[in-house]
Amino acid sequence: MNFEIMEKIPMTLTGYKKLHGELRELKGTERPRIIDAIAAARSLGDLSENAEYHAAKEKQRMIEDRIFELEKKIGMADIIDQSKIQTNRIAFGATVELLDETTMHPTTFQIVGSDEADIKNGLLPVTSPLAKALIGKTLGDPVEVTTPNGTKYYEIKNVKYA
Repeated sequence: MNFEIMEKIPMTLTGYKKLHGELRELKGTERPRIIDAIAAARSLGDLSENAEYHAAKEKQRMIEDRIFELEKKIGMADIIDQSKIQTNRIAFGATVELLDETTMHPTTFQIVGSDEADIKNGLLPVTSPLAKALIGKTLGDPVEVTTPNGTKYYEIKNVKYA
């Protein structure tokens, strides 16, 4: 992700708390644990052929990279409190019930930030084709979405902000 060109990253309060919790875990638990592992591996002697040392250093690099990434995202977070949104139009944070007009199967998604997305749990990234097609629509509107698997047609059955 290119952070230099992005000013703010939209996310729900839940998503923000999740990132903050991961950062706290990495800094408070994982970082000290890996420092101890590096010290233990270093005490085994010759570092040039010490697999434990090299593995621990690689894990440390991954942890530090993730800490850096999380700190940047948290610093650029634009927390959107969907409970304060007063509109009948679909926007970030909305929970939308859709009816697939081909299969007549209902489905429900909440439009969230990319870091929060989890399609299996109904969390649709705001950057997805479906979310982009939904933004600005209202209850009862038809929605046409072009996906890699073809065009899908939906009807908006319910919109809520919680």
